[in-house]
Amino acid sequence: MLAGQGLFVVQLQTPNSTTFGWGKPSVQSEFHRIKRLPPYVFEQVNKLKAEARARGDDIIDFGMGNPDMPTPPHIIEKLVETVRDPKANRYSASKGIHGLRKAQAAYYDRRFGVKLNPDTQVVATLGSKEGFANMAQAITAPGDVILVPNPTYPIHEFGFIMSGGVIRHLPASTDSQFMVSLDKAMRHSVPKPSVLVLNYPANPTAVVANRDFYAEVVAYAKKHDLIVLSDLAYAEIYFEGEPPGSFLEVPGAMDIAVEFTSVSKTYSMPGWRIGFAVGNERLIQALTRVKSYLDYGAFTPIQVAATAALNGPQDCVDEIRGVYRRRRGTLVDSITRAGWPIPSPPATMFAWAPIPDMFAHVGSLEFSKLLLERASVAVAPGVGFGEYGEGYVRIALVENEQRIRQAARNIRKFLTESANELHNVIPLASKAQRTL
Repeated sequence: MLAGQGLFVVQLQTPNSTTFGWGKPSVQSEFHRIKRLPPYVFEQVNKLKAEARARGDDIIDFGMGNPDMPTPPHIIEKLVETVRDPKANRYSASKGIHGLRKAQAAYYDRRFGVKLNPDTQVVATLGSKEGFANMAQAITAPGDVILVPNPTYPIHEFGFIMSGGVIRHLPASTDSQFMVSLDKAMRHSVPKPSVLVLNYPANPTAVVANRDFYAEVVAYAKKHDLIVLSDLAYAEIYFEGEPPGSFLEVPGAMDIAVEFTSVSKTYSMPGWRIGFAVGNERLIQALTRVKSYLDYGAFTPIQVAATAALNGPQDCVDEIRGVYRRRRGTLVDSITRAGWPIPSPPATMFAWAPIPDMFAHVGSLEFSKLLLERASVAVAPGVGFGEYGEGYVRIALVENEQRIRQAARNIRKFLTESANELHNVIPLASKAQRTL
């Protein structure tokens, strides 16, 4: 029947239409989760770095926090031994083999005095980053308000964004302003925030928290029904004062919190992808269930080797920490003497440095580009860690001391040349006056 006979004619979309997602999408269309992710700031510096290396330039790379030291031999030997077992190539356990979870519980007991049930309060993850993202998937409903420090490691924010959460930022500090900002966020956010993210020692700022601060947060979180997710990836990379504590040390923290750790930095095993989530049984159960749908867990020999790392001799941890401490001293001393004052970080494998005054007007991204192009030194722009990171760069301690000193010489030359260039610029007003 035809339209002129009083009937509606419905035109069906063809298979080439973007309405149903068939065929090639239009220029305007974009996947929902991709639309929610901002441009990756670090990629701009990474692209320039790749181009420079393609030209044959020698780049001293302080950008990515990628541990460069070898994994201790006894850990590698255990991996090799286990790989030879013909049964080791089978599917593993998503939550981690029992021996690994037991080893992590034992680590928390001797290091922090925290008792954990390896069957209900410990999950082995594919690195702390992946574990964090999986937890966000497990506990986030669309529109949930999540309180995240700023500046911070990107997954703390984007893990929840990709899960449909809404982010509200708090200053990444441990002073009184943090609790003021936390209280303000709780009172003025609609809906009420459901999760608070903490990261101490902090990436990128290297700020360290003490037990009194954690106790104040626990009391506030329990009063306002907040879940706390604590990232403790840098627990063993510290240089001054008492070793960093665990959020779970505070009485009552286990009721509301999960904490994430990793073997990446502690044992120089970043590519092995082994991390842990420990804490509240209900939250761990939710993470375990989500993980069971997403992965089979790490390769069993890797899990066995990680178990050997946790249970074996720990002098390698002291040695790795000592290397970072010496690099920190060399970096702070040599680059400060080159004309760029670098604050000494108390922990982590990073220095968080304000950009030199003469470059304050260009911002951290453009300064990072200039440093790469003119000094052959790569750093991470602070704005990549959040808007409050603007004006800073993160410098990773992943080059040896000789390379650090070479970087300092390159930086000194760059700063001297830049100062001369600025000095030789004739202000337009002055030039005009001389022509009158």
